[in-house]
Amino acid sequence: MASTALPAPTLNDRLPFGFLAYVGVAISMMICYFDLIVGVASDFVAVETLRLNPHFQAVLMWVFGLVAVFGLSLDWKAHGRMLPLLLGVLGLGIVVGTLYVYYEATILMTGYLIMLIGAFLNQNLMLRFLNHTVGTQAAELAEFNTTLERRVAEQVQEIERLARLKRFLAPEVADLITNEGRESLLESHRRYIACLFCDIRDFTPLSERLEPEETMDLLQSFHERVGRLVTQHGGTIGYRAGDGVMVFLNDPLPCEAPVLKTLQLASEIRRAFAEIRQGWQKLGYDLDIGIGIAAGYATLGMIGTEGRVDYTAIGPVVNIAARLCDLSDHGRILFNQRAYLDVEHAVRTEALGPLELKGVERQTEIHCLVDA
Repeated sequence: MASTALPAPTLNDRLPFGFLAYVGVAISMMICYFDLIVGVASDFVAVETLRLNPHFQAVLMWVFGLVAVFGLSLDWKAHGRMLPLLLGVLGLGIVVGTLYVYYEATILMTGYLIMLIGAFLNQNLMLRFLNHTVGTQAAELAEFNTTLERRVAEQVQEIERLARLKRFLAPEVADLITNEGRESLLESHRRYIACLFCDIRDFTPLSERLEPEETMDLLQSFHERVGRLVTQHGGTIGYRAGDGVMVFLNDPLPCEAPVLKTLQLASEIRRAFAEIRQGWQKLGYDLDIGIGIAAGYATLGMIGTEGRVDYTAIGPVVNIAARLCDLSDHGRILFNQRAYLDVEHAVRTEALGPLELKGVERQTEIHCLVDA
């Protein structure tokens, strides 16, 4: 929602209610009747020697009268009514006329009286204008307050939505989708991906030997390390399942050499798990990890219900990666033939031959990453 625009400050903010017009008329009149004022004041203070040159006195009278007209012109730009300004100009014209054309005290006083009427009318118009401005701002403020709760609720929903996106997307991807509104990236579609599964071997019997707090510490450490590495490599977390995680690259944003990057990610996950493993070995627990990777086409999109939605991949490539993860032991990184063809000249591998995988109709050529 656009912010409420308030009137820009003007000279009237410093001289409110048509004050400048009154000041100009008052000073001009005081100069006009300077001798009378000095005469009255001489009864109390020794000021009888003060005198003004008549020509200089006349100039000061019409100059301050002009100041009053200038003040009326400023206020006219605010309230938009011409009458006070016209009265001010008329009164000043009469004053100047009596000074330089035909002097008559009654006519001079009439000129000042007209200027005072203009200043008084201008004051009322300025008060009406300021009341209208305050009323308008009050109405805008009331409207702002009535929509504040709705806008706050929308922002909270947006924050929650971004938080959900960041659970399975790299932060920069989540920001791109949220800030630029590119939700079409998450609509159901087909794409070539590299899919990685990894989990802790024999976790169920291990968790029966551990205290609940120890189990939570192990899982927290594992997912924190894996999640940090996935973010660094621009991967997307399809889902987390206790002791395991599924990750894929090249979606929702494409990347170069997704299989090679996935193998690099797998190697770093294995090294990170080796550090976790050392601490648990000292306590008498021998931990192991399995990692499986497959390359191929998958269907990707949002799956779930309101409040619990995941962005994930579905297809044979996902099943093959999961089965290779089940087959992996001693930290071996296994991957299928399609993935091998993408990296055969970039990494050292060992062919394990065709094997039957559960849920996969045909035998799968399996390769193992060999450390350099």
